[in-house]
Parts: sequence; structure tokens; C-alpha cells
Amino acid sequence: MNHSSRRTTSLLFTAALAATALVAATTPASAQELALKRDLGLSDAEVAELRAAKAEAVELEEELRDSLGSDFGGVYLDADTTEITVAVTDPAAVSRVDADDVTVDVVDFGETALNDFVASLNAIADTADPKVTGWYTDLESDAVVITTLRGGTPAAEELAERAGLDERAVRIVEEDEEPQSLAAIIGGNPYYFGNYRCSIGFSVRQGSQTGFATAGHCGSTGTRVSSPSGTVAGSYFPGRDMGWVRITSADTVTPLVNRYNGGTVTVTGSQEAATGSSVCRSGATTGWRCGTIQSKNQTVRYAEGTVTGLTRTTACAEGGDSGGPWLTGSQAQGVTSGGTGDCRSGGITFFQPINPLLSYFGLQLVTG
Repeated sequence: MNHSSRRTTSLLFTAALAATALVAATTPASAQELALKRDLGLSDAEVAELRAAKAEAVELEEELRDSLGSDFGGVYLDADTTEITVAVTDPAAVSRVDADDVTVDVVDFGETALNDFVASLNAIADTADPKVTGWYTDLESDAVVITTLRGGTPAAEELAERAGLDERAVRIVEEDEEPQSLAAIIGGNPYYFGNYRCSIGFSVRQGSQTGFATAGHCGSTGTRVSSPSGTVAGSYFPGRDMGWVRITSADTVTPLVNRYNGGTVTVTGSQEAATGSSVCRSGATTGWRCGTIQSKNQTVRYAEGTVTGLTRTTACAEGGDSGGPWLTGSQAQGVTSGGTGDCRSGGITFFQPINPLLSYFGLQLVTG
């Protein structure tokens, strides 16, 4: 298979929700364009081209998932070239991809089979060697990538064999750092629990109750939080990394996300972006940054336990950014879970997708 290379330059832009002080907003598009130009070195024309390709990839994915059925292997976007690739699992399906300027790739496995392989690994996650740090689907290489600490390749191979994975669908990558959840001991706003700090996610409603979505590792159910005041109403960690805080009536929820530059983004929905799309976040520690979606359905083995269903990005984050929101344009994508590295040397960051979180807790996203 021929695959074009993908740039892995970190971009970030998580937004910590300002639940009280609201400031003047500019449009989400201009905010992201500034961040993309800054963090990726893109021109105005390149930013416009990337945004157009991202929208086309989302539309194609929705259309082809229905029309191709079991022959659909996934859609991914190369953030460097803006080339869109459609994967199919049957050569006869190539002619059924009715789209201009896209590459059609015939693959052995595809999205569904790769997700099944991840599920097989998830079923035995707690038995994995400590050197194995996680796994995720990589549509571009048509493989499940298993990440390990240095010297962990034999352990990863043994795990893949026990999970019954086809060896052709396995790629092993050794890394220097172990993923850590991002709650920090010392910090400032936007909210606290005990001696820890996390970042507020998206405003949500549950019936007459209001609050905000955040990471599950930012406090177990019943934990009291401050600034704003509230109580963790639901927490699912490990397994997933999803939670939400019910706030007091003294605070007012808004559809706004803080850009840490004197403005805000108004959230208008939660349409999931395609693999390869640009994505932005902001958090209490590192502020407003941008990156690309590298893969979905990432499993991570934190010290606290295994977490499944995360999205892997090229963005960096640091302690205290946990729980903060991720967006593509004005569309909510998820809340920060954890990662490797930092914003000085770069790294990989995982986020908990927002739609499963909303569904699990029966929440509604507050939109504008």
C-alpha cells in the first residue's frame, strides 16, 4: 500500500470553560486560524485549505459508512497535504466511491476489524506487562499500534498473540515516557478538588441540574470542588475517563470556552471530526493550543488502570489541563485525559470523546 507521510507537529488548543467571568468573543474560525498559523506555521491559504478538507472528510465519512456498509474501511485526512484517503476492504468497492480528489486504498482489515482487535486487547488489558503502555487503531497503516516502554516489544508481541490478533495487523512502537493522568497538585484556576486542580470542560444540563463535563480522574463521585463550587455528580475512571460536576445555583452555565487571549469560542454542537482533522484545546496550565487527531479508539494503561475509547492527538498538555475541552471549529470533541511529554518538548495527548460522555450520564451539551 502507498501512504503519504503525515506531519506530527504538535498543535493544541483546549479550552477551559469560564463559568463566571465572560469576555468579548471573536468568531471560532478566526480564533482557530490564528492558532493554526502560529503552531503549524501555516499561511492563510493553507488554513483555509485545511478547514475545507476537514469538512469534506467529515461529510464523506458519514456518506460512505452508509453506502459501502461492510466494505467501508475508514476515512482519514493528511494534515500536511490535505489529501483525503478512503479505505475499502473489497477491491470491487473502489468504483463505488463517488468522490473527486480523494485516494481510495484497498486494505486488509479496515476500521471495523481494527476496532475488534482493540476490543480483544481491552479484554485482557489488566494482564498486560507493565511495559505495555497502550494501543490504538491507525487507519493509515491499517494496523493496531501497541505502544511500550523501551525494551517492551517482546511483551507487546506476547499480548497480541494472547489476544488473537492477526500479526499483519500489529505494529509495535517503543517510547521513552509512560502516559500519566494530568491532574496537578499545585495550580490556579479554573477549579479545584482537595489539593488538586483540573480544567473545566463543557457546560452541560441534566434536567433542571446544570454543571460541566470533565475527566473522570478529576475526582470520584461525591467529591466536592471549588471555584466554581459544586460536587462530582458522576465519575467513570478507570475504564473510561469521563465525569461531570453539578454546580450550585449561584453559578450560571454558558456555551463559552476560554481562549486565554481575551476572547471566547461559542460551542454550537458536538459533531465528531474525522481522523487527521485539526483540533484545539485550552487548559488551566498551558492555555490555548492546537494539534491534529492522530487516531481514535486508543487504549491507555495508566498507573491507575486501563482506559479505553480515547482519541489520540499530536497536541501537548501538562498537569492541570485535565478535563479541559477540545474543539474543532465550534464543535465540541472531548475532554483532556492524559498523555506524554510537555509543552516545551512536545508530546502526545489523549482526550475522552464528548458524545459517549454525554450519553453515559444522560447530559445535554449547552450550546449557543
